[in-house]
Amino acid sequence: MESEKLIIFDTTLRDGEQCPGASLNIAEKLEIARQLALLKVDVIEAGFPAASPGDFESVKQIADEIRGASIAGLARALDKDIEAAARALEKAARPRIHVFLSTSKIHRKHMVQKAKAEIIDMAVKSVGFARQFCDDVEFSPMDASRTESEFLVEVLGAVIDAGASTLNIPDTVGYSIPGEFAQLITHLKENVPGIDRAVISVHCHNDLGLAVANSLAAVQAGARQVECTVNGIGERAGNAAMEEIVMALRTRRDYYGIDTGIDTRHIQPCSKLVSSLTGFFVQRNKAVVGKNAFAHESGIHQHGFLKRKDTFEIMDPKDIGLDESELVMGKHSGRNALLHKIKELGFDLTPKELDAVFHEFKVLADEKKEIFDDDILTLIQKQRWVAEEQITYRLEKIGGSFETGVAPEGRVALRSRDGQEHDATASGDGPVDSIYNAIDKITGLTCRLMDYQVMSKTRGKDAQGEVTVRVRSDNREVIGKGAGVNTLEASAQAYVNAINKLLMKTKAGPVAPGEAPGP
Repeated sequence: MESEKLIIFDTTLRDGEQCPGASLNIAEKLEIARQLALLKVDVIEAGFPAASPGDFESVKQIADEIRGASIAGLARALDKDIEAAARALEKAARPRIHVFLSTSKIHRKHMVQKAKAEIIDMAVKSVGFARQFCDDVEFSPMDASRTESEFLVEVLGAVIDAGASTLNIPDTVGYSIPGEFAQLITHLKENVPGIDRAVISVHCHNDLGLAVANSLAAVQAGARQVECTVNGIGERAGNAAMEEIVMALRTRRDYYGIDTGIDTRHIQPCSKLVSSLTGFFVQRNKAVVGKNAFAHESGIHQHGFLKRKDTFEIMDPKDIGLDESELVMGKHSGRNALLHKIKELGFDLTPKELDAVFHEFKVLADEKKEIFDDDILTLIQKQRWVAEEQITYRLEKIGGSFETGVAPEGRVALRSRDGQEHDATASGDGPVDSIYNAIDKITGLTCRLMDYQVMSKTRGKDAQGEVTVRVRSDNREVIGKGAGVNTLEASAQAYVNAINKLLMKTKAGPVAPGEAPGP
């Protein structure tokens, strides 16, 4: 059985732009409209032509250029608004005039101050007037979800007779809940005379976080157009998110049996464009287009994902325009994910090396919010530095007193090959110098620091620093390396690394503290 088609009516450029702070200029609106055309949305609501000269011109330019999608202009149930929309849409290949009028009791009393009969008369006349300019007229009874159901049936029946081909049922203030909203759509389908001559549309707001759920419930009940916005932007808490509607129907086609004509590969680029031009950043955990939507950090999730992607992913990132999913390396990541990342980076570690790197990785993950590829490369390099040297001393801890105007004092604890711990305290010209002098006290070497460099390996204030030192002792010169978030500790590691290389010729065990090594 062939799936039914759902019409996607995108109102990013009208309702989305009404979001406080999201004002777009004409060039920006046109750029978004082009991207929406690539997405193959069915209807682009380009704006509210009567609202301002700028809105009129943006609708006109979009209508002049964009082909494929219907171009809609919004209008109140007033002749001047409808005329403005008609003029803006003159060159549209497929124009639509979208007329709206308040119908709920609270709106009738406090906004339009009209009786029911007057509302019906205004609705009928405005739809009839719009039909003089184009055949495609949509009517929205504003605040429909709070309108008395019998009155709503009466209004909709009247506008169908007047020529409305789309009936939009807005949950204008996001008041409805899915079961209730579905019942409303069912009630209208069963009771509005001539309803089979029109498309039922829904326009849901997200005040209770239910815009997408309400829209999908309405689709299940028989609505065949959904009005939505990219990233869910819009008045107050926003509108139903287009990308969530589309991907829900695509992912659960088995349940809904309904397709859209959207080219989903353009979802991510469109999301980024709208975010960039409006300045409204997409929350990281936003469904479908959020930064974390296809990212996995939990060790259990990563393990399953590496075995088979659909263990923890219900959508293919390529379907929305992403290259691939991301394994986020952090404190929740497991050994399998780390091994996968290490192999991606081109390294083949022994089980012992992997154990050591994994231990260092967990320590680093507690210090850093996010671990990058370069962090992992540095951990591998640290392990290689250790593996290449004969360990005479291992750094246990450092400390010190470093205060402006006071001579620095460094404290160091090293553990020698025989398991003994050696402590020393020394002063110096600076924190690093005092730490190095303390290390010299323990090893008994007199070393001269020839070069000292620190390089940030990754971005951010919590980046690992890689320290490289060149040390000379008794006409021998070696290079030592250390790395870590704590640059002073990395400096000590680098110096100890160099010391161990200088002591490599010593075969008889660790040098006694305070004694020079033998030949």
